[in-house]
Amino acid sequence: MVDAIIVLIVIVLLIFALKGTLKHFKGESPCCGGGSGLIKTEIEEKVLEHPAIGKKTVMVSGMHCDHCVKSVTEAIDKIEGASAKVNLKKEEAVVSYDREIDDDDLKKAVEEAGFKVVDIRA
Repeated sequence: MVDAIIVLIVIVLLIFALKGTLKHFKGESPCCGGGSGLIKTEIEEKVLEHPAIGKKTVMVSGMHCDHCVKSVTEAIDKIEGASAKVNLKKEEAVVSYDREIDDDDLKKAVEEAGFKVVDIRA
């Protein structure tokens, strides 16, 4: 009887763990320390000092939630002359720039934030 109760408890715990894992990979859970999942993370758009001279699209993998989006945005915005708009569903960051930005600098900033750059398109 005791064994049956223990097995039942383990099964219930596994169901909850699986449910949370599925939500995490669908981008519906508060992963990465993103909070309760109910509050949207406000991201203030960086204003460039000069008019933008171009845009690059950085394809990013590893983002799962709004907190990830904020991390990537802040990482790119730290680059002088660059301003990012990150889209979680498209897994991309559109970077406007007012001076030439080296692709290696963009890649380094995103990867130091903990994400992988798949491609950079001009």
